[in-house]
Amino acid sequence: MDTNSISKIAAAGWLAACLLTPSLRVMAATPAMTMADCDTDIGGIRLPPGFCAAVFADQLGTARHLAVNRNGDVYVALQSPHSGGGIVALRDTRGDGHADQMRYFGEFGGTGIGIHGGYLYFATNTQVLRYKLLAGELVPHQPPQVVISDFPPQDQHAAKSIAFDGRGRLYVNVGAPSNACQQEDRASGSPGINPCPLLAQHGGIWVFDADKPDQIFARDGRRYATGIRNAVAITWDPLTHMLYALQMGRDQLHDDWPALYSVAQSAELPAEEFFLVHPGDNFGWPYCYYDQIRHKKVRAPEYGGDGVKSGDCGDYGQPIAAFPGHWAPESVLFYTGRAFPPRYHGGAFITFHGSWNRAPLPQAGYRVVFVPFAGLLPSGAYQDFADGFMGRETILSPGEARYRPMGLAQGPDGALYIGDSQQGRIWRVIYTGPR
Repeated sequence: MDTNSISKIAAAGWLAACLLTPSLRVMAATPAMTMADCDTDIGGIRLPPGFCAAVFADQLGTARHLAVNRNGDVYVALQSPHSGGGIVALRDTRGDGHADQMRYFGEFGGTGIGIHGGYLYFATNTQVLRYKLLAGELVPHQPPQVVISDFPPQDQHAAKSIAFDGRGRLYVNVGAPSNACQQEDRASGSPGINPCPLLAQHGGIWVFDADKPDQIFARDGRRYATGIRNAVAITWDPLTHMLYALQMGRDQLHDDWPALYSVAQSAELPAEEFFLVHPGDNFGWPYCYYDQIRHKKVRAPEYGGDGVKSGDCGDYGQPIAAFPGHWAPESVLFYTGRAFPPRYHGGAFITFHGSWNRAPLPQAGYRVVFVPFAGLLPSGAYQDFADGFMGRETILSPGEARYRPMGLAQGPDGALYIGDSQQGRIWRVIYTGPR
């Protein structure tokens, strides 16, 4: 079955057929966790029955993505340098679920962070760096190497997120510096440029040699997939050996096309799309978007769409799941541990940073969800896993939210780390309930 066929089946309804047997998703057992590993006050965050959390660290700065080393050290990317560094390293020497060592390092801020081949990789908006991690060392003492440089300049969606496939390849999201590739960006009634010239160097995922320093974007990068407006949430699933990404859908349907979309429609549309990414895939931005209410991709108004007709949008790659508009997916992680109940094994956790452009309606998102998987595709609808981040029932702007979920990482013991960009808080979530 080809890529588009699989995507179309998944878009019409969850494909529960196990393309890989569930036994392939079983990992080694981990030590039992108890309520003693948790805090009574975690800021009002709500978790499913049997789960609890500790505040691993707090007030770190604008925390973005997370990475955990095999010894349990946690590394947090910061959007802007804070306390003298763009990365903060955290270590729990007491084993009580709280970091008691905190060290800042690095000259630049950024988003993407990951550990591969004994190095800590860190992605700023314009380059990918790596630091050698020596045994027992919390903060690298050697200066960083440049792995990739000369990403194209952009004033929107510049954050670079990264993923490794374990086979020596590094994947980098390069967002599009545009809402919908209009002649005048975010201008009411401005038509789209066809073909969109931004897709030559933006709006997709590029792949590089993970182990080679001094690569240059235009010379060494290979476009892996295109037609993706911005996918800060990307990951490689080590169990299915496939790349996954979540696209942040376009904004301002009502603002730019008030004759076609009501305020309510613009608040809900378009979907945030969850993609299974194959080499060469084209997911259709800016020409099409996915309407999660109509369950199909439709033509964008900048390219002659009216909110109903599809045109050739069915020819592009389809999502394997769709979420409400403007929730802003920021991280995705496939759970490979054994510390959580079996129903979580092999499924995907996703953070949603929360919307900004649903006004005058209340903002939405601001949560962590779980998507169960069977093989390559979801086996059921998403479920809220962690909520209560807003700190109140209704907010009208992101600045009113107490927390905004951002980063995700899995510890070697199977604990789940959730990061917040608003206060710079990191939670360590564990399961202590019945099996």
